[in-house]
Amino acid sequence: MQILRDRISKDGKYLGNGILKVDAFMNHQIDPLLMKAVGEEFGKRFAGVNATRILTAETSGIAPSLAAGMVLQIPIVFARKHQPITMAPGAYKETAESHTHKKDVELIVSAEYMNASDRILIIDDFLASARTILALVKLVKASGATLVGVGAVIEKGFEGGRTLLKPLNVPVESLAEIERFDGDKIVFAGQTTSK
Repeated sequence: MQILRDRISKDGKYLGNGILKVDAFMNHQIDPLLMKAVGEEFGKRFAGVNATRILTAETSGIAPSLAAGMVLQIPIVFARKHQPITMAPGAYKETAESHTHKKDVELIVSAEYMNASDRILIIDDFLASARTILALVKLVKASGATLVGVGAVIEKGFEGGRTLLKPLNVPVESLAEIERFDGDKIVFAGQTTSK
């Protein structure tokens, strides 16, 4: 998705240790027009999976999931990191190691919003080590729902997460794949050095 790669090249900042800061347009400040384009692209790529809900993680996955949900016309459910007192008993819980927070985070989904009749599409901001996505997959399995696809806005291909998702036997789509960082340069898969 060229518009996304251009924006990553322009406003993304490599912080070292494999961390790409995209706060300027997705993870702190959100560019609604870019997210609209992201949602439309996910809508095209996952039109045939017949998802009934999108599952994501709080908070960075919410914007692209909402955009995709608008296109696919299905609700999104985000796994919360803290259980509010308003959540019904019997919630599904998993933990995932966060690369950016440097600690384990809990992911919690109410049983009210994901059940065995659902066909779940997971969308997240990044596919890197796949820790968060695999924790979301466990939540889907705990609910008895069917996983029908995984989407990531940005994939860091060099971290190997896609390989860990292959046994799921569902479509895995990323909109921009980073092959490597060359110093402070961002190198996309199939392209020469950019930024």
